Amino acid sequence: MSTPEVTIIVVPRERFQFACESLESLYENTDYPFKLIYVDNYSPTSLQQHLQTQAQLKGFQLIRTERFLSPNQARNVGLKQVLNQPNRSQYVVFVDNDVIFAPGWLQALVDCSEQTNATVVGSLVCQYQPVHQIIHCAGGEYMSSEEFACFVRGEPSVTSSDQQGKWRINEKTFYQNRPIAEVRDRLKRQPTGFVEFHSMLVRTPIFDQIGLLDEGFSCTKEYLDLCMLVAQAGGTVYLEPASVVTFLTHPPAPALKWSDLPYFMVRWSDAWERESLLHFQKKWDLVETKYFIKRLKKLGWRRREEMIHPLIEPFKFLGVGPTKWIEKRLVRLEKRLNRLVSARHARTAIPPVILERPVQSSSGSMPFRELDRVSSS
Repeated sequence: MSTPEVTIIVVPRERFQFACESLESLYENTDYPFKLIYVDNYSPTSLQQHLQTQAQLKGFQLIRTERFLSPNQARNVGLKQVLNQPNRSQYVVFVDNDVIFAPGWLQALVDCSEQTNATVVGSLVCQYQPVHQIIHCAGGEYMSSEEFACFVRGEPSVTSSDQQGKWRINEKTFYQNRPIAEVRDRLKRQPTGFVEFHSMLVRTPIFDQIGLLDEGFSCTKEYLDLCMLVAQAGGTVYLEPASVVTFLTHPPAPALKWSDLPYFMVRWSDAWERESLLHFQKKWDLVETKYFIKRLKKLGWRRREEMIHPLIEPFKFLGVGPTKWIEKRLVRLEKRLNRLVSARHARTAIPPVILERPVQSSSGSMPFRELDRVSSS
């Protein structure tokens, strides 16, 4: 029996400082054969040179962009390379550039899909150092079982006349912030509502049905969108806890480097986050619940966590009142700066490929080449 072919696509998540460590971990802990497409999303010069050297030494495909891309835009750069090959890999695996891998992580993902016929398989994702100890995501759900059954059939689960929308989102991530040791007996291979892009295996043929990744999700909820598309296309999503990875940038992460600031500010800009949330709600005709209201009120929280809080730490000796006064003014100043950074990026940004929910053809799918032409600014 032949070994299924896998192409790994690495893209930046929010910064570049862990990219070398992550790439080294990938090669050290991956015994399963793979091809690698590395999307260098306008990284600093030192990392650019390192990646060029590693690509020559290890023989992987390196694609550099000369402007910042959103994660889904960067994933699509790699995905198009796979889909346009005459002999496609059976699987693509999306990973971020800040991930550390446990031994056997890829073999476990492939085994799960081969044995269950799962369309999407996610690793058990951990956060913080030391690695592979504290859970970030062990799968999750975004609807009750009854509502999900309606959703898969395309039937509205919201029938109240005073609420606009067909479905209601209530995202729950399983075992977040829990030590693996505490819940190990409950971590089993099983179907789940969603997994995250930190480490996600996808059967390549599903993209012939659902098209490229939707670049309308420039900042957040892109993993929910993909899993929802897969569910309505008749696919399944699994968690495979035998595959373990840790991403290093969960707040409070190590301090940002100056070279990371430009991309970090665009990546977590108010503009990108607001557009992503509103696109998510509109695309899926979702009810405007506290889920959206709360997230829109929290715009910029990652920048406050990683940029503002370290600045006010030295002033805490002044007491709560003065510290809050300083924080409010720094937040106000940073908001103005973020609008300027966002506007500057927008002037040179590549227009995203924004996809509506796929319209099925008479054969039951919408070919990739057609979806590739569906775009909007």
